[in-house]
Formats: sequence, structure tokens, C-alpha cells
Amino acid sequence: MTPAELTAALRHEAQRLGFGLSGACPAVPPPGSVDRLQAWLTAGYGGQMHSLADRSDAYADPARVLDGARSVLMLAMDYRTSQPGDPATGQGRISRYAWGGDYHDVIHDRLHRLADFLRQLAPGARVRGVVDTAPLLEREFAQAAGLGWVGKNTLLLNQRHGSWFFLAALLTDQMLEYASAAETDHCGTCRACLDACPTQAFVAPWVLDSRKCISYLTIELREPVDPALRPGMGDWLFGCDVCQDVCPWNRRSPASEEPAFEPHAQHDPIGLAELFSLDEVGFRARFRHTPLWRARRRGLLRNAAIVLGNQRDPQAIEALAIGLADSDALVRGACAWALGQSRLPLARAALDRRRVLESDPQVSAEILAALAPRANSSRSASEREALGDADALPV
Repeated sequence: MTPAELTAALRHEAQRLGFGLSGACPAVPPPGSVDRLQAWLTAGYGGQMHSLADRSDAYADPARVLDGARSVLMLAMDYRTSQPGDPATGQGRISRYAWGGDYHDVIHDRLHRLADFLRQLAPGARVRGVVDTAPLLEREFAQAAGLGWVGKNTLLLNQRHGSWFFLAALLTDQMLEYASAAETDHCGTCRACLDACPTQAFVAPWVLDSRKCISYLTIELREPVDPALRPGMGDWLFGCDVCQDVCPWNRRSPASEEPAFEPHAQHDPIGLAELFSLDEVGFRARFRHTPLWRARRRGLLRNAAIVLGNQRDPQAIEALAIGLADSDALVRGACAWALGQSRLPLARAALDRRRVLESDPQVSAEILAALAPRANSSRSASEREALGDADALPV
């Protein structure tokens, strides 16, 4: 088969397998892409994502992903399903991509099938499919393959599909017919994504400081969240979709037809108090085959505590008190902060009880900060309702 025939056959099969976009490009990093990554890492914007820096040399050579790679077939699979539910008090938001099953499992299966198809057309061909698992600049290769342009929110955008899609790549030693790179920026003067970010994580258009990004804070960060950033997390338990929700190109993006991406009934939105009753075994049973597993139990409970602290719901005090006695210091510290957001006597009593028992210095500091008097503090409507006639009680 000629490169053009092989590419056409691969793209047709990719579409049959559920990939809404596809295009091929040479297995050579686009000009300037590796230098931009290195500058971004040097600025510290990668935070604790040390694997990026540890593998920075590998990003310069796709042959490190597949020996003898000559071509990359870039692919995109839509994941937008229904409109997200509006969380009630005591519930948290999960990013759309994590509503259903683990997309890695779904896409890896399709990539294996596409790789087998390629081997049938070109016996002896070397081929490897990757999705988030190899040192490959997938976004830059996707732009080089004509799938879209990089938006100001640093995500790949397509005029028809918006940004609600997963990227994947099929590397091969076969020659393919290469598409023209997408060079036109269709963002224009729009700043919707930059202005809407709750934590102001965009240093400039096309430059994201991951250390302030809610997705990073709730998924990648393994330490306590900076107290200054906690209020900006709002009710986001896992990930964040704000910069995509406000993007005009996402208004008409197609809905996914993949059943695995349909939201689990408990994930859109998700109840938070119940999470504090899960031990490691229970957490594994509930989340092992979902994207939420990446945050691990300690990370997800830390996030849940921060959301409940932002909501200041009196009904959450009992759950937060349970978390305040958790075996993990990260969870205890977040629960201490969350209880400190409430000025109700019940929350203060829980903090006082834990204060004399706590042995971790960082958690002790969180408890003392939570107990410290706050100037010009105001109670939430739910707190005022909970107090009722006891509103005059000292706090």
C-alpha cells in the first residue's frame, strides 16, 4: 500500500473505533516544542509533576517511545456526555472526563485494535499506541497533524469538536501521508478562559502555572493545598472544567457515543460526607477502575474536606470530625481547616478535642490556625439556621 492508501485505511478504521479526529505527522517534535517545555519546567510551573522533568530528554526523540518511529497518527475521542448537575450543599463536582470509567482502559483497547489492523495491512510493521503514558508531546503532535490549534487555556481546540476530547497517538515505523499543521489561531481576542479561572492559574495566554490550577491541586499535588488557594477550589472535588465550560468553541461540540464515558450515578455530582467512612479497602472497591483512583484516598478526602469547608455546611461537621481523627495527617490537616471555616461551637469543640491529641506539627498548626479568632467573620446562611436561637453563643 502507498502511504496515502495506508493512512486513509487507518483513519477510516480509527473512525469506526470511535476516534472522531485523526491525522498523521512525522515522528519529529514540532519546532520549538521541546524548548517551550523546558522553559516551562525551568520556571517551576510543573510543580510536583517530576516525571516531566525526569523524562525531559525523551520528549525530544519519539524513537524513545518506539524504536525506529517514522510517523505518528494522532487521534481524538470525544467525551462530552450530559450537562453537569448542579451540586447541592454537601456535594462536590467532578471533571467531566472522570465521570465514568477510566478512559485509559477504553482508549488502550481501541489502540490495540487499531495497531492490529495496521499490522494486517503492513506485516512486520512496528507500532505502539499511547495515551498519557509515554514522553510524547501529544498536544503539539496533534496540532502538527492538523487536529486543531492550542488555545489560550493551553488545551487543543478544534472548530467542530471544541476541547471535550482525549488525545491518543499511534506511533509506527511506516510512512504515512502527513497532514498540514494547524497554524491558524481561532481564539482571537477572547479571554473567557483566562478571566474565569477561579485561582488565576494563567500567567499569560498559553502559559499555565500548574501549581495554581485546580486540576493539579486536586489530582497531582500530594501535599496540603496552599491555604490561599483553597477558597478558589469552590466545590471542585476532582479536576476542574471552568476554562472549558466558558470556551465559546465548546458550545456546539458533539456528544460522545461511548457508553463507558456516561457518568456514574454517584459521580455527577458526588456526596462528600460518605467518603470519610471509606477505609483503604472501601476506597479501592469504589474507585479502583475510575480516574478518581489517581488522587488516592488521602488526596480525595483532603479535597472533600476543602469543598465542605468552602460550603460551611453545619451538616458536614460530623463527617469532618471523623476526618479529623483519620490515620493520615494530610486528611486531618484539611479537616482542621474546614472545621475552622465554621464558627459553630460544635466545630470548635471538635478542634479543641483534637488539639490535645495531635502529634503531627503541620496538623497542629492547622488546628491552631482554625481556632484563632477571625476578624470580621460572617456566618453562612446554613450556619445561622443551625444556630437558631443560640446565635448569640460565643464562638
